[in-house]
Amino acid sequence: MGQRLPEYSMETIDGRSLRVAVWRCSKATTKLPILFFNGIGANIEAMAPLAEHLSDRDFITFDMPGIGGSPDPVVPYNAILMSRIAALLLDRFEMPLVDVMGVSWGGAMAQQFALQNGPRTNKLILIATSAGMLMVPGNPKALIKMADPRRYIDPDFMAKHFKTLYGGMVGNKAEHINRLKPPSKTGYFYQLIAMMGWTSAPFLPFMKTETLIVMGGEDQIVPVANGKFLAFLIPNSELLVVENGGHLFLLSHVEESIAAILGFLDRAVVEERKAA
Repeated sequence: MGQRLPEYSMETIDGRSLRVAVWRCSKATTKLPILFFNGIGANIEAMAPLAEHLSDRDFITFDMPGIGGSPDPVVPYNAILMSRIAALLLDRFEMPLVDVMGVSWGGAMAQQFALQNGPRTNKLILIATSAGMLMVPGNPKALIKMADPRRYIDPDFMAKHFKTLYGGMVGNKAEHINRLKPPSKTGYFYQLIAMMGWTSAPFLPFMKTETLIVMGGEDQIVPVANGKFLAFLIPNSELLVVENGGHLFLLSHVEESIAAILGFLDRAVVEERKAA
């Protein structure tokens, strides 16, 4: 598989400057682009391998304010505001209809985007995430380590506590650590408070978007019970548990994860061919 490189740009949307990356499909395709929301504190490069694996469609993501290459936020923001900004960003790149995917913190953003922008959300993929405030908490040891900013700044700290933080990660830990860029203190704090008091639970039963929920069986940060709760709330949803997968199963259990994602996204195409 040849590596495709992203096109980076700085985009100002509603007065907020964001670093944006777009991976373009090398061939003409009828498949929809993917809008991706990253985990808390994670820069674009952290999930670049995912975009490279989904090479048969366009893929767009951006660094949240104060994260990666996006400047610090001047004022706080919330999920509703950032969902609006994401929709305006899609307008700028002429992507009227997308499949939406989010990991962990970004999974909450993905839910909010789908709820807020239903007509332009084709399918939804929620990975290692929860309904927000109404969630089953993770392992206290993992949560304490996750809140420590040294996990971004000190590679030795990250390596030492990797299993506690991310559970069954068995892939190339060093490669993942090297992809991380420390967020600014302001950026990380504002990202934390953006979801303060937020929950999707009251609204999910009314969401009609076809949804795939994927959870890690050994996730120490967002336990599987949260995925079961999401599957219970979302009418048109299915749950897949990656056995032995920790919070980063998307990077450690690559083949299984990508197969599930592509199977879900391409299912309608397969069914249409069978019907024909």
